[in-house]
Amino acid sequence: MPSNTPLPMLGGLTATEFLGDYWQQKPLLIRGAFPDFESPLDPDELAGLACEEGIESRLVEEHGKGGPWQVSHGPFDERTFARLPERDWTLLVQAVDHYVPEVAELLEAFDFLPRWRRDDIMVSYAPTGGSVGPHVDQYDVFLLQGSGQRRWQLGGKVADDAPILDGIDLRILAHFAVEDDDDWVLEPGDMLYLPPGWSHHGVSQSDDCLTLSVGFRAPSADEAITSYADYLGEQLPSSRRYADAGMAPVSDPGEIDDDAVERMRGLILETLDDPAQLAQWFGRVMTQPKYADQLVASDQPTEPNELITALHAGEALMRTPGSRFAWRALDDKRATLFADGDGAECSLPLARALASDTPLDAKLLEDEGAVALLAALLDAGSLAWDGEFDESST
Repeated sequence: MPSNTPLPMLGGLTATEFLGDYWQQKPLLIRGAFPDFESPLDPDELAGLACEEGIESRLVEEHGKGGPWQVSHGPFDERTFARLPERDWTLLVQAVDHYVPEVAELLEAFDFLPRWRRDDIMVSYAPTGGSVGPHVDQYDVFLLQGSGQRRWQLGGKVADDAPILDGIDLRILAHFAVEDDDDWVLEPGDMLYLPPGWSHHGVSQSDDCLTLSVGFRAPSADEAITSYADYLGEQLPSSRRYADAGMAPVSDPGEIDDDAVERMRGLILETLDDPAQLAQWFGRVMTQPKYADQLVASDQPTEPNELITALHAGEALMRTPGSRFAWRALDDKRATLFADGDGAECSLPLARALASDTPLDAKLLEDEGAVALLAALLDAGSLAWDGEFDESST
């Protein structure tokens, strides 16, 4: 998609304008972002997903029997929904794009952003009055109204240590005040973009309110440092240690002096300052699946000749729902393909094809290294044969 093309889903802004003026900077309300939008699923289908084992779901009751803002976790059953009051509750289901292809197709509209930045599409349903309270998310999110109406109020950017309500399983802000005129009711097809750290409060205005939240992943500094250190620790030889050859005699053997600290600092910085290693770690961490147990490895290794025969016979491979792919060039011919937290070197064209949305068919076999890589991805569960998944259910 050309970066200078005005996009209706961005209110007529180009991708360049949106990224330069709004992304991670300030909210944007987009009326009619998806004209004539029809929700890809209805409340009953969402409730059905919330009843499935292995699907992350929550039920938030503002006036629960166990107290205000009661949170319960799925899977649920019909009795759960039968006992609910007529209003003031919300059902949230994570990663609906992993289970409903029509929801996953919405992600194609966000291709002006890196695929590896995507997290998932959460879908929430609420009758009138349903809400999860005023809160802050630490990631970018596009809130697309699927059906019904939801009122959104914004309270501006808040500090990391803003006080929250005690004693509940939600991070609801203790203080929330609407800023300026940031108070809107969204209709189906309307969308609100929010950068990280922006306080907001959404309340259902109808009994058929479905909202799709397209979220983006961003590791925190502490997560990144810990993860990168673990990755480097696996690569480094045990012989690489603190050293102090040529040091001067110490005046106090109990002191840790500046020279010692500087030597340790040098060892750490020298180890960390490796752009190639950083890129390899980054590709792996940003393609880790949202749910580690979602990928199912093959019981038997894929037979290369059978793989070749199947592709030449017209069968096609598919990327497993929830799998994540990315690539990074090593030179003008080779690249690392990152898939679900792992990395493999291959040709640049093959890496780009696998990390795109192009069909995975016999054309891939034109690359001499394709068979081994495709077999490995099949064995790992990152790829599957088209038709192995019933795409209308889990």
